[in-house]
Amino acid sequence: MSDLKQAPIDFGERFAALQTNTSAIKAVASAIEGTLGPKGLDTMLVDAYGNVIITNDGVTILNKMDVHHPAAKMVIEVARAQQRELGDGTTTATILSSELLIEAVKQVDKGVSIPKVIAGIKQGITFAIDYLQSHSRKIISLEKQQIFQATFVAGREHQDIAELIVKAARLIGQDKLLDSQFKFADIIVADEGSSNELIEGLIINKKRMNSEMPNSLSNIRLLAIQDAFEPEDIDEEALGTEIGFAKYLEYKERFKQNLTKLVSIGVNVIAVDRGVDPLAEEFCIDHGIMVVQRLNSKDMKRIIEHSGAKPLKRTGLHKDTVELEKYLGFAEKIEEDDRLQKLKITKGSGKPTATILVGASTGEIVEERERIAKDAAASLQATMKGGYVPGGGSIELYIARQLEKQREQVKGLEGFGLQAVANALRKQMAQIVQNAGFNPLEKLEEVKAIQAELDKDTIGINTDTGQWMDMEKEGILDPTLIKIQALKAAGELSEAILRIHTIIKMKREDEKDFD
Repeated sequence: MSDLKQAPIDFGERFAALQTNTSAIKAVASAIEGTLGPKGLDTMLVDAYGNVIITNDGVTILNKMDVHHPAAKMVIEVARAQQRELGDGTTTATILSSELLIEAVKQVDKGVSIPKVIAGIKQGITFAIDYLQSHSRKIISLEKQQIFQATFVAGREHQDIAELIVKAARLIGQDKLLDSQFKFADIIVADEGSSNELIEGLIINKKRMNSEMPNSLSNIRLLAIQDAFEPEDIDEEALGTEIGFAKYLEYKERFKQNLTKLVSIGVNVIAVDRGVDPLAEEFCIDHGIMVVQRLNSKDMKRIIEHSGAKPLKRTGLHKDTVELEKYLGFAEKIEEDDRLQKLKITKGSGKPTATILVGASTGEIVEERERIAKDAAASLQATMKGGYVPGGGSIELYIARQLEKQREQVKGLEGFGLQAVANALRKQMAQIVQNAGFNPLEKLEEVKAIQAELDKDTIGINTDTGQWMDMEKEGILDPTLIKIQALKAAGELSEAILRIHTIIKMKREDEKDFD
């Protein structure tokens, strides 16, 4: 054996980057953890000009925070990814990511190698996700009370908002909610001074092309033109020739005839995704036709689907009247709302749709109610897609206990990574209990004992009384998909941060490379 003595490892210096990154992520999570749960408080955000946002919404706080540390930016991107994917659960994802990393660092500080901690974390995350998937309660009908409860919880117990969202979901239908391309939260519109309203149709962020056109029409016969509403083009060089100019006049005359055909089949609304020729504009004004121009592809698609119209190119205007009628869409009414400065199209003959108008007395309040409504709508859609589990951190605490049992069977150092996941999973209930004004250590031990005695993953804490209760029976429900996505994000972020050995500032792009 060698007599050479090995120098002691300086964990402080060796893992300086890890400690720095973890502290930055913890600081971000600390900024929003006080908002978690039904007793969570609001955060006031103030910019350099004195503008104020008061909100309980995690992703809004994170998006508006002035953050410079690269690791902190990484956890904020985790929250944004959660928002893009499911539209809710950003606070949960951020807090879980931070707590998992903190617990992982504790294991590293004990001397466990980072690869072993990462391997254990992967096992723990996989176990937790598998448990959630296998114990998710599926929803087969929008009429189920659980749909309302999951929406009510995500909507921070605003009953009026939850009721509107559930009604809208039932109007739209289950098939649409399960469409991966459809985001239910997009149907929500907010307006200061308005009352809450469910509209059986669309609100389009556009106005009629010309104020001389009608601002309200009934018995809509709508033509959707996915093209410019103008005569066919003539090449500029050809237009300079006698033949080209003659063709231009021919196209213009044919266009006038086509406009007359539209009147003969009763068209009174024309939706166009590009520009409109002045001749067509004047004609439509004279004949009481409303034109909406330069619609984006999303709004054009919504109009087509709701009205049942078939999109037409400008060359399609040459078709005879019998053929043209087959392209028309229908709706009960279209009007330009003076308050909203937007168009309403209601009760179309195509696919049913809805718009939720959320109102409040002031701008600050209406913006927050809009955020609440979008979270609730996203939660409802996620619940329909992936089912629900008991909320309030109850199922996470139960999984943590199962992980500790699993950890006893792991012989290698990976068990320390499993323990990190188990410890992190307790954070949600602990934070909810703390925000409600109770001792989290005391309450978690109480719940653990009751869960073990009853062998149920539904036992949590009533944040009003501090007593234990069955979260599922009391209607405290969370979408399974949101919890699974948060777990995946937390695992991925922790692994990424744990693998960072050092931090090096990059040179500016205008600096030369070494020869």
